Amino acid sequence: MNRLVSAVSRRFFLAGAAGVLAAPLVIGSRAAAGSDVVTMVGYGGTFQDALVKYVMIPFTAETGIKVNFVPAPDLAKIKAMQLTGSVEWDIYNGNGTWAASGSKQGFWEKLDPSRFDLADLAIPPTSDVVTLDLYAAGVAWNPKKYGTGKHPTNFAEFFDLKKFPGRRCLRKNPDAALEAALLADGVAPKDIYPLDLERAFKVLDRIKSSIVWASATTQTISLVQTGEVDFSYTYSNRVKATNEPGGGVPLAFSLDQNLIFTDPLAVLKGAPNKENAMKLITYMLRPEVQVRMDDQLGFLPASKKAVPMLSPEARKWQPDLSNPNSLMISNEYWADNFDSVSSRFQEWLLT
Repeated sequence: MNRLVSAVSRRFFLAGAAGVLAAPLVIGSRAAAGSDVVTMVGYGGTFQDALVKYVMIPFTAETGIKVNFVPAPDLAKIKAMQLTGSVEWDIYNGNGTWAASGSKQGFWEKLDPSRFDLADLAIPPTSDVVTLDLYAAGVAWNPKKYGTGKHPTNFAEFFDLKKFPGRRCLRKNPDAALEAALLADGVAPKDIYPLDLERAFKVLDRIKSSIVWASATTQTISLVQTGEVDFSYTYSNRVKATNEPGGGVPLAFSLDQNLIFTDPLAVLKGAPNKENAMKLITYMLRPEVQVRMDDQLGFLPASKKAVPMLSPEARKWQPDLSNPNSLMISNEYWADNFDSVSSRFQEWLLT
């Protein structure tokens, strides 16, 4: 069983759901026809605040359908609901790897491609997952400390301690760290998958003593702002926020080479408000809605029509999907390999 599900499944079943493992997969729907609600997983904070203000309130005004948020679940919770036939939520939004893993396990409803303007979508939908927007990871630094030519702008430079000495911050996760290492070692983006693990760990060995590991995304920003590290692997939208009121020390971010992640949407199989969920997803992919949302969040719209409509301030933080030096993270690879690679990564951290 994939670790993305198994670790939390264990907690769920030990909490009193013994016997569910032997139950058949029964998909239930509780809502009656004509429901005027839809339930979506959410993440709270400024991200959810922006969705409510710029997407959900206008959606409700247009359709009469109210949007409820529940705390973002793990796949074990979704699996448990489906096993027991008590599906309470409608839309999954979150980690691309989890979405791909859910697809492999049959957690999502099939999507009707006729609902979407397929020619307008930068990332074609799969049979059951559609990309809402994309976000970029790359190198960040404090521009007051490191001017032009004094900081890395790509992964080869990020891993070059001789040219750019100093402490580095990386996320304490194998996904992205291993891809960055291989790109730094000259592997072409088209040849990254399947990952050459031996080569990737050798590259990480070269800078291991200079790495400060971040256990949370916020640390990839705060460690640079406080000067505890010199350069950090982080995300463009997070750096954008440091340049806004209340953001603390303003940081800079390189778009020369990035890792690109997808932000997925899927409808739970047996969703009680399936039709409303489909309507909301279709609405969220409309170009004008994507502009309202991503002008605030700093993500790259999935809608190609929306990109030139973004504000100049938002567009300057957007990656170029046609950049041959950048890499689209493979959700499918990690859905299949996260368990084994993560175990090896954790062992490497301890050596």
